[in-house]
Amino acid sequence: MDNRCHCAPSSDRFSNPILYNILSQMDNSKPNQNCLNYNSIPHRCNCELRRTVCLKRPSEVCKEASAVLVKTVHFMKNLPAFNQMPPNDQFILLKSCWAPLFILGLAQEQVNFEVTDTPADSMLKRILLNRQESPDMERKQPTMSGVSKLRSCLKKFWSLDLSPKEYAYLKGTTIFNPDVPYLKAAVFVEGLQQEAQHALSAMVQLLHPGDQERFARILLTASMLQSITPSLITELFFRPVIGQADLLELLVDMLFCR
Repeated sequence: MDNRCHCAPSSDRFSNPILYNILSQMDNSKPNQNCLNYNSIPHRCNCELRRTVCLKRPSEVCKEASAVLVKTVHFMKNLPAFNQMPPNDQFILLKSCWAPLFILGLAQEQVNFEVTDTPADSMLKRILLNRQESPDMERKQPTMSGVSKLRSCLKKFWSLDLSPKEYAYLKGTTIFNPDVPYLKAAVFVEGLQQEAQHALSAMVQLLHPGDQERFARILLTASMLQSITPSLITELFFRPVIGQADLLELLVDMLFCR
């Protein structure tokens, strides 16, 4: 059986079957015999990598996600070691770790969500209205592939059933990442990460003395966090709330507002 995806067009001309069908009705020229019959192609691409999705219950889930985000920023803000770093280093770490921390928050708060296909008429509306958007307004929509990665990551954490202290120390190892470029206090950050890892290891041994592999499983699961892009988190959970605002700017305001 052929499992290859046949929904991807072979040229830009046919990249949007809806648009092609509209324009082809206005084209009186004889169709090329080599062209595919695009009337037989569904209007939506069923390829898992291409399907764009949105939240099924945005009002409820966005409220839960916003609460998790506020807790995430407060967690960083209340860390004495974080506050001792230069403000620019705080900003760099915030930019690099807010999304992984938020995902850990989703896991800890047991936030469940469902998605549905993005309304199919959104592209057609832009065509008919001839709306021209600037490059900054063109945003990458969440895909089913990205959501599947996020769900897989959450399920892994739920299967581990981490305690609040395990989550706290794991968040510490995530925040204090010395590999983030341009840190002035990289050595200090590396020491803090090592302390957090040692504390996590000690907590795991205390809570699960018979499970010698748990610490390694936690770190392995945490490595999945880097495969989930901040843009997916932003567009899926916060774009319905913040509109065109820059989420990172809002996070900076929350973090540095004393």
